[in-house]
Amino acid sequence: MTRLDPLVARARNLVEPHLAPGAVVAVSGGADSLALAAVVAFFVRRRGVEARAVVVDHGLQQGSAEVAARAAEQCASLGLPASVSTVEVGDLGTGPEDAARVARYRALHREAGRGGLLLAHTLDDQAETVLLGLARGSGPRAIDGMRSVSGRLHRPFLTLRRSETERICALHDLEWWEDPHNDDSSYRRVRVRRELLPLLEDVLGGGVAEALGRTADLVRADADLLDAMASNETPTKGEIDDVESFGDLDRALRLRVWRRLAVAAGAAPGELSHAHTLALDGLLNARGGTRIELPGHVVAVREGAGVRFRDER
Repeated sequence: MTRLDPLVARARNLVEPHLAPGAVVAVSGGADSLALAAVVAFFVRRRGVEARAVVVDHGLQQGSAEVAARAAEQCASLGLPASVSTVEVGDLGTGPEDAARVARYRALHREAGRGGLLLAHTLDDQAETVLLGLARGSGPRAIDGMRSVSGRLHRPFLTLRRSETERICALHDLEWWEDPHNDDSSYRRVRVRRELLPLLEDVLGGGVAEALGRTADLVRADADLLDAMASNETPTKGEIDDVESFGDLDRALRLRVWRRLAVAAGAAPGELSHAHTLALDGLLNARGGTRIELPGHVVAVREGAGVRFRDER
C-alpha cells in the first residue's frame, strides 16, 4: 500500500468538515483551487460525497476558454464532475478586478444554489488581506481577515501555504495555470505578495504570514464579541433618548452603536468613515440643533437630551 503523504492527509482533514451534499468547488485552474479539487475528489470517489467543480471563464484574457476547459478536464480526471460557466464582466466603475470578482461570485452562487461553496484561499491570501486592511487603517474589521466559514462560503485551506497547494498538485500529477495578472505590479495585492511579504519575512526572520493569520483570528473573535455587546446596547427605536446615560457606555461599544444606528437610518456603510463615527460621538456634548451630515443623505441632529436621525432625500 502506498504511504499517504502527510500534507495530503492534513488537507483532507481540513476539507472534510466543510463537505455537505451539493457542495461546489470554485476552480480557476490555479494551484490553490486544483489542490482543493483534488482533495474533494477523494471524498467523492471513496466516500460517495455529492460535490462538483465549477470553473468560471471571465473571457478577459486570450485563451481563457482553453484554460477553463483544461481545468475542468483535470477535475474530471480526478473523479470530480466539473463544468465551465462563462460570464460577461460588466463595468461597475470599480476596476476590472472588482468587476470580474462580482461576475465570478454571481455565477458561483447561481451554480451552488443552496449548497456550500468551497473556495481555495490560503494562508498567503489571508496575510495579504490583513496587510491591505492594515494599510486602510479602518479599525479591527479591516484586519480580521477572511473567515473559514461565512454563510455558504467555506475556506478550508486558510492554514495552508500557497507552496503547499502546489505540492498537492504535483503529488496528483496536476498542471496548474499561472495567471499573468499575478505578476502585474499595477495591482496592489500583487506588490504586497511579491515585494512586501518577502521583505517582512526577511527583516523579521520568517513566520510573518502565520503571525498575520493568528492576528486575524484573535481580532475577529474580539470584534465579534464587541459587536454582539453593541447590538444589545443599540436602541430598538433607532435614536438616542438620553445622551447622558448613553455616554456612560464604554467608548468601544458606543462607537459601534453609533455606526449601527447610522446604517439603520440609511447611511451608506461603505462610505461611513471613522471620522463620521467620531463626529456622531461629539453630539453627546453638543448644543441642541447641532447637525452631522452622513453619506446617504442622512442627518443626525442633537435635539434636547437626545439624538435623532433623519433621511433628508
